[in-house]
Amino acid sequence: MKNILIIGAGKSSSSLIKYLLDKSGSENLQLTIGDISTKNALKLINNHKNAKAIIFDVFDKNQRKKQVQKAAIVISMLPASLHIEIAKDCITFNKNLVTASYISDEMNALDEAAKKKGLVFMNEIGVDPGIDHMSAMKVIDTIRAKGAKMLLFESFTGGLVAPESDNNLWNYKFTWNPRNVVLAGQGGAAMFIQEGTYKYIPYHKLFRRTEFLKINENGIFEAYANRDSLKYRSIYGLDSIPTMYRGTIRKIGFSRAWNIFVQLGMTDDSYTIEDSENLSYRDYINLFLAYSPSDSVELKLRSYLKIDQDDVMWAKLEELDLFNPKKKVGLKNATPAQILQKILEDSWTLQENDKDMIVMQHLFGYEIDAKKYQIESSLVVLGENQTYTAMAKTVGLPVAIAALKILKGEIKTPGVQRPITKEIYEPILQELENYGIKFTEKEVPYLGYNPNHVIG
Repeated sequence: MKNILIIGAGKSSSSLIKYLLDKSGSENLQLTIGDISTKNALKLINNHKNAKAIIFDVFDKNQRKKQVQKAAIVISMLPASLHIEIAKDCITFNKNLVTASYISDEMNALDEAAKKKGLVFMNEIGVDPGIDHMSAMKVIDTIRAKGAKMLLFESFTGGLVAPESDNNLWNYKFTWNPRNVVLAGQGGAAMFIQEGTYKYIPYHKLFRRTEFLKINENGIFEAYANRDSLKYRSIYGLDSIPTMYRGTIRKIGFSRAWNIFVQLGMTDDSYTIEDSENLSYRDYINLFLAYSPSDSVELKLRSYLKIDQDDVMWAKLEELDLFNPKKKVGLKNATPAQILQKILEDSWTLQENDKDMIVMQHLFGYEIDAKKYQIESSLVVLGENQTYTAMAKTVGLPVAIAALKILKGEIKTPGVQRPITKEIYEPILQELENYGIKFTEKEVPYLGYNPNHVIG
């Protein structure tokens, strides 16, 4: 049997494991699922004869090498920073590798070695990055085949709570790593190009510069700019395109409220707070407000934010139980961002039967024979429950499909890469349609980039 080593059995692994288990009989597969704890892996395996769970420590060099050596292919579902040693072992033992993470400089440095050994190191094959690459390149290549000139590319993705499980004022619950949500947008200004003009949005302004999107019958959403849209010009072969913009989708009103945390400094991850474990939630909020011997925390915060007590923004803060003097943070040497994450997890964790939703939209503008056209391509995927989420489905299925196709020799171009060629995106997108992951494309009037969509 062909042994597939899956390292990491977190939230995004459920659909990945199910897909490969469903194929294990016909494809002669044996799954070895390694994680720091076997609890979740054992639950997902559910006593399946073609899978086993092992305790796996990625920092245990001997164990890591032993398991990689025994594998036919390696799938790493760990955080991006932990892929590199696994990747080096894959080079040593001639194993193909699949990850859903962005290609780091360290991973990219292995490109020559992977090519020399004929190894496929497939990265960025989740949802964003992943499905966004594949669906975009499919349309871009079709437009290019017409001999058209690309004028505009915009791409937006969001992991949201499904309408039937949307029961809080923020219209949001965590569908992936909460830490990434809290730290979103940090590390430099958002950069994009708009009608040939470069634009930069600093972090402290990011959540007040949002664009409205209408996505089929699913209503209107908002989106804020991703950190670096400019690099996708070269990735997609669109170096001379006048408009390139990528953003993250949220329900309307989320960004304005989230901006409160940004302005107060609660998303800062650069320092730790003294005696953080003994702070109450109320104490934590008070850390970021001016001292007053008489004014309450609530009064100081409303004054700082310049909002009234009956403002929905205030109701959103109260809903998070931020002013509770009895709830303790309970985290030692925590950063402001870590404490905020802990507070939000109390309210925003998906419950057992909650459903999430992935929303994605691309806009393509192009010119041919002196006429301008625009295509709108949209995707909405609903999750089943807390385990088999839309996020797990859209991250895990592309990873699993790619791994199996590499294993079978159907994807064979070697090197460190992302899924932007027809060899990769065409068969994977086609199979994803069998699982309800299908884009709706329509031609719409060419508008170009409409500055009236941007607020703030």
